[in-house]
Amino acid sequence: MALFGFGKRSFSELGEQEILALAISAEEDDSRIYQAYAEMLRERYPASAAVFDEMAEEENTHRRWLIDLHEQKFGARIPLIRRENVTGFYERRPMWLTQHLSLETIRKEALVMEAQSRRFYLQASKLTTDVAIRKLLGDLAVAEGGHMSLAHRLGLTHLPADVAAEENEAAKRLFLLQYIQPGLVGLMDGSVSTLAPLFAAAFATHDTWQTFLVGIAASIGAGISMGFAEALSDDGALSGRGSPWIRGFVSGAMTTIGGLGHALPYLIPHFWAATGVAAVLVAIELWAISWIRYKYMDTPFLRAAFQIVVGGVLVFLTGILIGSA
Repeated sequence: MALFGFGKRSFSELGEQEILALAISAEEDDSRIYQAYAEMLRERYPASAAVFDEMAEEENTHRRWLIDLHEQKFGARIPLIRRENVTGFYERRPMWLTQHLSLETIRKEALVMEAQSRRFYLQASKLTTDVAIRKLLGDLAVAEGGHMSLAHRLGLTHLPADVAAEENEAAKRLFLLQYIQPGLVGLMDGSVSTLAPLFAAAFATHDTWQTFLVGIAASIGAGISMGFAEALSDDGALSGRGSPWIRGFVSGAMTTIGGLGHALPYLIPHFWAATGVAAVLVAIELWAISWIRYKYMDTPFLRAAFQIVVGGVLVFLTGILIGSA
């Protein structure tokens, strides 16, 4: 077990039987996701729904191939191992968050799913020595890569000119998911989590300099914590997310920046003036974060606003109440 795996297995530690079991589980999940996409699109986009029906059946076929090989090599009992049990294994969006996605967003999600699955099979094949297992994993990597443009299969407008362009789009989508979004998560965490200690200190002391010091400490502390958490969560070998230390630095820096935004006003020597400026900045930050979730994380704006603004206001008021006690 990896030292910092927090109860998860490192992918490089998995044996061939566990790799097959993980692949079976992943194919089952992806088949269900494609089938759910098909059901969501069937009424308005029947042609696209038919494509996702086909993709779901393809994943079921892959699952059957994997099960047959597992039974041949290791018997009928398949170990219980899922993507959440393996450090760095790609995640899937929970189905309850996909109910209001547009067709274009669903297409992009499918592109990312195929790219991630292909990388998994390529990396898994490097860990195996059994000829039959290695061959099947390689064949599945080719199958996930696809011979036909998924965008053209879905019959969408504004299509990439060729398969290479579509692969570039998938790469950009992966970059957004793997680098930009962790930074945005850090920014959101720093902006919200530091509200309570900052405003508790402000209303407890009415001293702008002491409040500023608390805000700086909370921001840097949160940045260090988030940075290490991101760096140690995934070595990047399987997920393709790149250097863990670069990701950790980005996440930590963005978390710190998120907290500094409403700490800096307390450099103003007048308490109520500093608090007023900080409160205005908090309102701007919360609405900006709601827009970021809407723009880059495919969250409906009203839902994002409710989650961030309501949550942020509660944290803000908690700090004021504790500081005024």
